[in-house]
Amino acid sequence: MHVTPLHRPCLPAAGRVPGCGCALHSRRLFTGGLLVAGSALWAPAWAREGVEVGPKSSLAKLVSAEQVEQAGIQQYVQMRQQAAQQGALAPDGHPQVVRLRAIAQRIIPYTYEWNERARQWRWEVNLIGSKQINAFCLPGGKIAFYYGILDQLKLTDDEVAMVMGHEMTHALREHARERMGKTMATRGAIELGSALLGLGNGGRYLADMGGQLLTLKFGREDESEADLVGLELAARAGYDPHAGVTLWQKMAAANKGAPAQWLSTHPSGPTRIHDIEVNLPKVEPLYAKAARPAQRFEAPRGAPPKPVDGARSGS
Repeated sequence: MHVTPLHRPCLPAAGRVPGCGCALHSRRLFTGGLLVAGSALWAPAWAREGVEVGPKSSLAKLVSAEQVEQAGIQQYVQMRQQAAQQGALAPDGHPQVVRLRAIAQRIIPYTYEWNERARQWRWEVNLIGSKQINAFCLPGGKIAFYYGILDQLKLTDDEVAMVMGHEMTHALREHARERMGKTMATRGAIELGSALLGLGNGGRYLADMGGQLLTLKFGREDESEADLVGLELAARAGYDPHAGVTLWQKMAAANKGAPAQWLSTHPSGPTRIHDIEVNLPKVEPLYAKAARPAQRFEAPRGAPPKPVDGARSGS
């Protein structure tokens, strides 16, 4: 189902804080520490509301955004078809599908500031009948939730928005494209040149990487970035950012039993919760002035679609 944004909000221009040029800070700038005390009059004109993360890695430019998005779309179609064949693709009218799509529709308009290409993405949200505690968003705006993450954690709408915003950020900040670029860069200039032209072994490598999008593991910096940007996206859409803390508390509790698949690629712990808490003051004003959702939904109560044996994992 193609999700059409209800409206395009007027978003402030995104300013960027010049980063340090040393090797330690050259990749990304995170502002998880305390803000410098002082009068608001000292705030520069280009300062933006919300979280601050640095520019995308230049390595992402080594791989075509169009190719990565196309690979993501192809993988998503295959996943959706496989689930449908096994009776595990929830129908459009399923209460949790309606819920997920309503939350996505509120968040999507706020993604454009983070990636201009998101305006052209054909956003799609589906629910898979699996007990896995898992969710993902592939390049191109293709989102999937597994029934287990909604049911076993009894997620509130605010917590669902945190998960969704986090996963959307991986696509918006092109973390998969960046990781592909890093790997491509190690293959040498000749093969890299072939890949950029869609030729030879490099082109085949990119196609192979498309098959790994559903199992790609992101680094700690990518995860931290997804936490922060996801927090802002959800707050702007009218979802309580404090749910970022309760979400990870639930994740930690769930991990004490059988390890959750989502946690295999999304490490939890006190440090992660602390980072979210430090950044709450940056997004609380956004939440305070955001319009609240007109409708609230409940966690699952009924039986899920037929579970998928060996359902694919996301990242």
